[in-house]
Amino acid sequence: MSNKNLKWIYLLILSLVWGSSYILIKKSLIGLTPLQVGSLRTILSTLLLLIIGYSSIKTIPKNKWKWIAITGYVSFIPPFLFAYAQTEIDSALAAILNSLTPLATLLIGIGFYRFKIDSKQISGVILGLIGSVLLMYQGSIINPDQNIVYVIFIILASILYALQVNLLKVYLQDVSAVAITVGNFIFIFPFAVVIFFMTDYNELDLNDKDVSSALFYILILSIFGTVFAKILFNKFVQIASPVFVSSVTYTLPVVALFWGLLDGEVFTLNQLFATIVILIGVYLANKKSNS
Repeated sequence: MSNKNLKWIYLLILSLVWGSSYILIKKSLIGLTPLQVGSLRTILSTLLLLIIGYSSIKTIPKNKWKWIAITGYVSFIPPFLFAYAQTEIDSALAAILNSLTPLATLLIGIGFYRFKIDSKQISGVILGLIGSVLLMYQGSIINPDQNIVYVIFIILASILYALQVNLLKVYLQDVSAVAITVGNFIFIFPFAVVIFFMTDYNELDLNDKDVSSALFYILILSIFGTVFAKILFNKFVQIASPVFVSSVTYTLPVVALFWGLLDGEVFTLNQLFATIVILIGVYLANKKSNS
């Protein structure tokens, strides 16, 4: 299958997996703190990655390890930011706000790496951003009790994701996706362990239904939302343009809103319109002939 078709399949799969991550984070926070959710997700993911891909790190060239470490540290912070943000805002809104990633990717790519992006891609990014703002506005109307200040955490996470996409594209294009993922988590694993032991982990009651359910959700999140998705994402970066790769964050709200409906949240016609605008933006962001 050609890269042109394959990247759309990657986009679809990542949208489904990462779009479902927000509801899993929301459920995990019922029994655990944000620091516990973020650290346990990293710890479990690292152990799983070492089991399935430890041998791959031997293929990493020595001059690439610096960038493996940097991209790992950049990707370490967002899970904590999302966990904290979702203590005060809806999971669907968190997914919507993450749609700022393509715009940040565009600006970082142009400003620091001189990436050439044509007018159609710029139009797609802007249109997708407009759709995201419309969705955010509708979400604030439906649930006015949210603490909007916490959107700062999502915005910062989006900028970090955008930075990671550009770094991967520029410096690790020729490194195995599995090796990149395993290498990233080897560097951030010690920090996750320290953070977990800084929490009140000894007070967790495994017999408590909320705690046991939260641990189950984190396990699912680690297997699919982190290990599987990270490897697929790193492959995705290697076959598509940075802007198209980051456009996955435009489709996440669609999946997140679906889970929100199942969880008792409201979906309006205005949100449907905004979702259509987002999807059109994704299409335009991919219109560059050599992307």
